[in-house]
Formats: sequence, C-alpha cells, structure tokens
Amino acid sequence: MASLDIYKPGTTLWMTGLSGAGKTTIATLLAEKLTRRGEKVEILDGDVVRTNLSKGLGFSKEDRETNLMRIGFVCRLLSRNGAIAIAAAISPYDYIRKNLRKEDENFIEVYINAPIEKCIERDVKGLYKKALAGEIKHFTGIDDPYEAPEDAEIEVHTDKESPEESANFVIRRLEELGRIEPSKSDEGYTSEEKAFIQKRLEALGYL
Repeated sequence: MASLDIYKPGTTLWMTGLSGAGKTTIATLLAEKLTRRGEKVEILDGDVVRTNLSKGLGFSKEDRETNLMRIGFVCRLLSRNGAIAIAAAISPYDYIRKNLRKEDENFIEVYINAPIEKCIERDVKGLYKKALAGEIKHFTGIDDPYEAPEDAEIEVHTDKESPEESANFVIRRLEELGRIEPSKSDEGYTSEEKAFIQKRLEALGYL
C-alpha cells in the first residue's frame, strides 16, 4: 500500500523595505535556492502584481492597502497549500503588515534594510530623482513615510551584505525557525559565507 504524503504547511515570506533596498533581487535568489531544495515557490513582486492582479489601482494610501491585501490573500492561499509564497513589496505601513500577520498563521516578515541614501544611489529607474524634484507625489521615503518593522523574524542589511549573503542568511533563519528542512550538507555555502551567517546569528542572539 502506497504511503500517504504528510501535509506540510507552507510559508508566507513577506519582504518589506524601501524601493531599491533589494527585495526583488533577494526574492529571485531565494526562489532559485529553495526550488533546488525541492520547495514549491512562487514570487509575488509588488510591481508585477500591479500590472495584473491590481491593474487600475493608483498610489493613494487606500489603493496601496488594497494592493497589499490582495497580495496577502494570494500568499495565504499558496502557503496553506504547502508552497512558499515570497511577497516582495514595499508595504510601508506597519498596521497593514500586522493585519496581514493576524490573518496568516504562516506569515514570516523579512525586513530588507538599506538606508535611503543607498537606495537613492541604486536608483536605476530615476524614481527618487523625480520624487525629490516633486514630479512624483506620495513616494515612500520622500514625501510618504516608511514605517520600519520592529519585530521582523528576519532582517538583512543590503548596504553591508551581498545579495548572495542576504539570501543565504534568510535560508539559514528559515531552517532555524523550522519553516524548511535543514540542509543535509553545507554545499552551496563558501567558508566565508558560513562564517558570515554564524556571526550574524550570534550577533542577533539566535545562537
């Protein structure tokens, strides 16, 4: 008799941070690494969702909230069916993120932390330049606030780490939190990356 598969809950990996902090880059790396480990992964990028699921919404506070709640709804559906849903959205308001957490028992918050000066430096689309010139209104970090999370399960600092280091750190924390199975080997990590992750975990009090 064939054995039945044991149900495994998924995870909503909610990545929040300023525009240019590195959310999409890290989300893409995470998806590749997790897929290689046999996980079912979907990325919901804020910009991509706006052109499909939230087409027609603007950037008012109400429209932003609607967009994020729609992303959160899809993430809940995916995670309760065993997938890892990676949401990469600025999601600047703390109360919205808290509401998403209350509604999703699989919610894990990841703060992609980068100072605004670094984000402006990386601004390949020129959005910060336009916002500073007054050409774009209600731009997060310029004339609209970004409320940084105070209790995120995972935090990376992309002004001090490479995208690879940040992605590896997130994976190691997911292992620590019991959201994914620990790797059977350290394959994929260089000795420098292992030392970096160990040091970061110790500094944050996880080890």
